[in-house]
Amino acid sequence: MHLARFPRRFLAHLPTPLERLDRLSKELGGPEIWIKRDDCTGMSTGGNKTRKLEFLMAEAELQGAEIVVTQGAIQSNHARQTAAFAAKMGMACHIVLEDRTGSNDANYNNNGNVLLDHLHGATTEKRGGGGDFNAVIEEIADQMRADGKKVYTIPGGGSNPTGALGYVNCAFELLGQVNGTGMKIDHIVTATGSAGTQAGLIVGLKAMNAQIPLLGIGVRAPKMKQEENVFKLACKTAEKLGCPGVVTREDVVANTDYVGEGYGIPTESGLEAIRMFAELEAILLDPVYSAKGAAGLIDLIRKGHFKKGERVVFLHTGGSAALFGYDAAFDFSDRWS
Repeated sequence: MHLARFPRRFLAHLPTPLERLDRLSKELGGPEIWIKRDDCTGMSTGGNKTRKLEFLMAEAELQGAEIVVTQGAIQSNHARQTAAFAAKMGMACHIVLEDRTGSNDANYNNNGNVLLDHLHGATTEKRGGGGDFNAVIEEIADQMRADGKKVYTIPGGGSNPTGALGYVNCAFELLGQVNGTGMKIDHIVTATGSAGTQAGLIVGLKAMNAQIPLLGIGVRAPKMKQEENVFKLACKTAEKLGCPGVVTREDVVANTDYVGEGYGIPTESGLEAIRMFAELEAILLDPVYSAKGAAGLIDLIRKGHFKKGERVVFLHTGGSAALFGYDAAFDFSDRWS
């Protein structure tokens, strides 16, 4: 499969490391855990959206865009990385931030990713939760076009067939790393939200006949909705690549037991995962996305779903900048002497 057919801005720090988590593996007493460090992709603290934006922003540039418009939740990693790409490429950026939690916490609304949005020069507007925010940004873009601006819109999470190419490429990259060292993988686990990461991965894995099961740990939608979203995008991505039908509905599996009260709302299991990864492996997760994925991984190991003698790769989707917007979720009073 020849991804060089598609326009791309090579700004990510790739390949990202693939590391064994010895202390976490020992603590859980189950499979050998490895981590694909897509928190190290570069562009304003990194994360999974960097891979997607390499393709999306190249398309924007080819279309002559002078401003990109996108949307996400208040502490959106995608929004922050889009703002960073726009700054690097000399474009303006406008972000519609959806208030999905109703939190009035000052750090949540102004620190973390929001601070970085503004540092990169983006303008933002905040709207109440609910509704079709991809439709909202198209309306805003149409208003800007009426004023003579050249606008490129990016859906939430960068999750369309163009963005998903970034994770088709990640699947190729990961397989190259393990094939080059003779390392057999039994399972891949990652957080899944706007669908682009899981969709791109499954297309890449199936196109390469990798025969490695991929499990998405949901962070927002119910199981059937999440799986349908991923499958639909995977099919469109496969068609874009010229391999329609490579992904079947049965290939797309999501576990949504770890969402908790809703998107962007921390869970106890997610906070435990943050502490475990930080204290055992010096790796930072975020409460919104990667921590819920890791919580699912940890719980499924404890329940015996992933077994001793197996090798599991956890794809880290990044997002540590969001920690600074969620300081109220942590209590470290016992760490002071």
